Amino acid sequence: MRPPSLPTLIRSLTFSNFTRPILHPTFNYKTLQAPLAYRNTTLLRSMPTIPFIGSLFSSSAKDMTDYPIKKSEDEWQAVLSPEQFRVIREKGTEAPYTGEYDKHMPSEGVYECAACKAPLYKATHKFKSGCGWPAYFDSLPGAVTRHTDRTFGMERTEIVCSNCGGHLGHVFKGEGYPTPTDERHCVNSVSLKFSKDGGEAK
Repeated sequence: MRPPSLPTLIRSLTFSNFTRPILHPTFNYKTLQAPLAYRNTTLLRSMPTIPFIGSLFSSSAKDMTDYPIKKSEDEWQAVLSPEQFRVIREKGTEAPYTGEYDKHMPSEGVYECAACKAPLYKATHKFKSGCGWPAYFDSLPGAVTRHTDRTFGMERTEIVCSNCGGHLGHVFKGEGYPTPTDERHCVNSVSLKFSKDGGEAK
C-alpha cells in the first residue's frame, strides 16, 4: 500500500477516535446521552497532544489486501471519494461531531461498509454515546474483524470490515454504558452507508 501523503498524515493524526470516557454523574440513562460539557471534555481527550507522534509507532494490523475483496489502492481511489479513501484505506479519522451518522438514530435498517456494501451493523445496535462518532454496542456476526493497533504509543483495538479490510474505527469495552455488551464500536460515518431497506440482516 502506498504511504499516505503529508497532508493526509496531518489530518489523520490531528483527530483520533481513541476516546475512553468514564460515565459522568449526570449521564442520562434514558437517552444514553452524556451532557454537553462532558462531551466537550471527551473531545479534548480524543486529540493527541503531539499530532505527529503516531508516525513513530507501528500497527500490527493484518494486511489490508488479505480479505475476500481484493483491489489495488488505485482501484479503491477510483471508487471512493478522497475523504473515504483517507479514512477507509489510509486509516484516517473524521472530525468528531461532523459525521453524517453521528446523530442518526433510525428504528430499522442496516449500516453497510461504504467501500464494499457488506452489512455491518443493525440500526438497533446503535446508541447515543456522546463521543462524537457513531456508536454501536455490537455488529452483525462475522462482519467486523478486530486487530491490535499500537499507534500513538498505546494499545487499542481497531475494527475493520471483514469483507474488504476497510478501516471502520476502534472498539472500547468496559466504559459502563448500559448496553447488552458494554462495548462501544466507535465508527467513522464516512466508513458507513445506511440502507433503510436492509431490514433486519442476520
